[in-house]
Amino acid sequence: MTSFGDLLGPQPVLLPENTDAEDALLQKQDPVQVAAAHPTASIAWAYLAEAALERGAAAGTDVNHDIISAYAFARTGYHRGLDLLRRNGWKGFGPVPWSHEPNQGFLRSVGALAKAARAIGETDEYARCLDLLEDCDPRAAAELGLD
Repeated sequence: MTSFGDLLGPQPVLLPENTDAEDALLQKQDPVQVAAAHPTASIAWAYLAEAALERGAAAGTDVNHDIISAYAFARTGYHRGLDLLRRNGWKGFGPVPWSHEPNQGFLRSVGALAKAARAIGETDEYARCLDLLEDCDPRAAAELGLD
């Protein structure tokens, strides 16, 4: 039985840890340097996207350089996460539990992409991101402030 209660569905994907990148970020190393050293680590791109979203919101304008940067950072983290998910057996659908910390880099990138897409008026992408989060883990959107 999967952790989401679907006996016929795929088993949850539990991504491997990226200890070097995660530890560097926890030690407050510059996420730019972490992303450069670990470009496949979605968590580094998620940190960059979330910081850019915060700066963009603080600027007080609807669309600005930081919002567009957040979109690009989040899309990079999303695609790097998709690559890793597929290498670990994900078929494009099914559980990617929020509770498994190594999955959070991908899920946070999707959440940041949703927020940036909404900020620039890309409503179709925003909806796709929400659908993906719901498919991955119904709790993820709420954890990311997208409820």
